[in-house]
Amino acid sequence: MAIAPSKELGAYVLSPWGKALAGAVAAMLANAIVYPLDLAKTRLQVQDKHAVGVDESKAYYEGTIDVIKKVYSKGGWKALYNGLGGSLIGTVSTNFAYFYWYSLLRTLYVDRYSKGKALTTATELFLGALAAAVAQLFTIPVSVVTTRQQTEEKGFLATGKEVLKEDGLSGFWRGLKASLILVVNPSITYGSSARLQALFFGNKVNLSLAENFILGAASKSMATLATQPLIVAKVMQQSSRKFRSFVDALAYLVKNDGFTALFRGIGPQLSKGILVQGLLLAFKGKVESYIISLLLAMNRRSTTAPLTPVLKV
Repeated sequence: MAIAPSKELGAYVLSPWGKALAGAVAAMLANAIVYPLDLAKTRLQVQDKHAVGVDESKAYYEGTIDVIKKVYSKGGWKALYNGLGGSLIGTVSTNFAYFYWYSLLRTLYVDRYSKGKALTTATELFLGALAAAVAQLFTIPVSVVTTRQQTEEKGFLATGKEVLKEDGLSGFWRGLKASLILVVNPSITYGSSARLQALFFGNKVNLSLAENFILGAASKSMATLATQPLIVAKVMQQSSRKFRSFVDALAYLVKNDGFTALFRGIGPQLSKGILVQGLLLAFKGKVESYIISLLLAMNRRSTTAPLTPVLKV
């Protein structure tokens, strides 16, 4: 891991590995705080009201609060956090991979092609999408298992064995096509975040917790509203073998429940997304500051020589 002086910022900045670590830690903290909302949105998105009357073991939920009440009444607080371990593993790995590739690609692009000019919105979106696509290839198996966990209330390993038994190794990549299309979600989020920051805060570098939260909430809302139908289709495909593709899931929803079904679970999805993104950006800035402070302190203890352009620890 390394930090380097930034001529533009007049401060020290982290290397891509450092930014990836800070992003992963911040994402883990944010997702742990709002996890019951994640479970609620998954339950709402995969439920099929046409199957409730046939299978009495399946509960039908009227909304986010109804999910939380019914899950809690059945299994207590522990049930509201079923699948949390797998979710955090997926969150850390996905965000680490995303922030690493995004930071690396953006740094390379700025150094080689920007020529001192600010990146355009199209470039920000492209770099974000490319980074997210690479991250998804490696991290989607954890997402598949966690989605199953949230609907079936089984352990992580037991659920993983079930996926392997039913679909083989390819089962761990169910919903990959939808996931690859959904890379536009983080690219919209971070691309719009960069633009909104420039619009609202100008050249201000160190934003307050409140400013970071507002920035994250606004950018995530835009991305969620634009991609919600695909999010629903992906979750349905990952939770059941009923759908061969996300297109099948979308067609089923429209045919049986109408166009509005494409936005099923939008309440908790939006609430969770806003809270997670807001908290993530708020935490990420602080975590990066702590890491830089730690590296500088370690460097001072290891040498009395002046700081070199890049500090490796």
